[in-house]
Amino acid sequence: MIVILALAARLIPGPRTIDDSFITFRYARNLLAGSGFTYNPGQPAVLGTTTPLYTLLMAGLGALSGGVNAPFPELALAVNALADAATCLLLVWLGRRAGGRAAGWAAAAIWAVAPFSVTFAIGGLETSLYVLLLTSTAAAALAGRRVTAALLGALALLTRPDALILLGPLVIERLIAYFSSHSGSKNIQLLGATEGSGPKNRIFYEVLAFGLPVLAWGLFATLTFGSPLPNSILAKAAAYHLEPSDALIRLIQHYATPFLEQNLLGTPAAILIGIVLYPTLFVIGARQAWKAAPRLLPWMLYPWLYLVTFALPNPLIFRWYLTPPLPAYFLFILLGLEGLLQKIPFSWKKTLILGVLFILPLAPTLSDWRIHPDHGPDRPAPEMAFIKLELLYRQAAAKLFPLMDEHSLLAAGDVGVLGFYTPGRILDTVGLNSPVSTRYYPLPPEQYVINYAIPTQLILDQQPDFVVMLEVYGRSTLLKDSRFLQEYHLLEKIDTELYGSDGMLIFTR
Repeated sequence: MIVILALAARLIPGPRTIDDSFITFRYARNLLAGSGFTYNPGQPAVLGTTTPLYTLLMAGLGALSGGVNAPFPELALAVNALADAATCLLLVWLGRRAGGRAAGWAAAAIWAVAPFSVTFAIGGLETSLYVLLLTSTAAAALAGRRVTAALLGALALLTRPDALILLGPLVIERLIAYFSSHSGSKNIQLLGATEGSGPKNRIFYEVLAFGLPVLAWGLFATLTFGSPLPNSILAKAAAYHLEPSDALIRLIQHYATPFLEQNLLGTPAAILIGIVLYPTLFVIGARQAWKAAPRLLPWMLYPWLYLVTFALPNPLIFRWYLTPPLPAYFLFILLGLEGLLQKIPFSWKKTLILGVLFILPLAPTLSDWRIHPDHGPDRPAPEMAFIKLELLYRQAAAKLFPLMDEHSLLAAGDVGVLGFYTPGRILDTVGLNSPVSTRYYPLPPEQYVINYAIPTQLILDQQPDFVVMLEVYGRSTLLKDSRFLQEYHLLEKIDTELYGSDGMLIFTR
């Protein structure tokens, strides 16, 4: 029933594809076209996507379903729906092993409909596959299937580099288990993790299972792009202007409202309650899980290591950055709640536990769903599945398509939709796919109206044929510069007030 619920919660809304997904789709399409792993064919290859494995998967599925004309949004939706359904099954299994059968069922049911899960599944991002690989890596390690865990961990790392947040503790736990079993000491054991029976050279196969995929990609990426690290990591760090504690504040708000309680209680009340309640329940649940399944310790630590890892460098927290720690966070919170309810002397205890575990989290979670969204396809979907910006870029792409050919150069700050639906080369002004842009950042603080602005000198130096931007991206840079206004004229203004903009502007040189 939960699997059916998970599939329905994604297939009924249909694709509501997010701009970043179209970047991955363009890479996949260029691979199928024979242009190589590149965003702009004919230019030096740049690794502008953080998810090489997902890109290769989309290319492989595309080869089986239309080649360069493959329906990538639909392919991504199918993969993500199946991945999230599998994660639900793993949560049920992990709940049982951690001593909380009802908590496992409840965590799975919530994951099936959670907007932070559904939104990015139907949005075409790699998030669902990534979460499945992280969860299955933790589950395989718990089950003692070490070689399988190593391979799954490698695939998770190739899906997103921040998988290291979970893989680091798992490797430490594995090394402690290995050396304790070979030291002759019976006192050096941690997490109940001993080597156990099996071939003496099992560790060799684990290293091989992890190392071969990672080294193969690392070698290819170094030879092709000059580095295995995605260019987008450095570009995002340079381009966005943030206050020192922005990421930490956003993460604390998220951890205080995992079930979107603010929809029912209001943001201040939800945060005040949740900032104490949920960490407390998590600790209670983790303590219970430690007794039942100590090998789960790396997964218990993962949500908190994730918070620290993203808070310290203070990146711009995109919505999909908030999803990966949620399955573990859900499960251990619910384990803690189940443990407390078990202590209540009540004749209908089982019914009470199931009712509380399902109803309390599901009520605020489902409150984010809309039967008739105010934009996009008129099909039930989470309000979080916001694609107004993508729809605006589709209008801009439709306007530009007949004016462009493969030699045209189009500059924009959000390049996914524009890059996928126009035929030309793309100048990514953030720098994800265009490293040249990074040298123009950071800008003086007064040039930022929000957290991003397009540098005037970048446009003047690179001389793109077209520039597409939200007005707020250029309000204090391009639109105040007489040189830009002399070289470019406004082709069209699309009405919008997104992010405080006075329209989306299309300029031609």
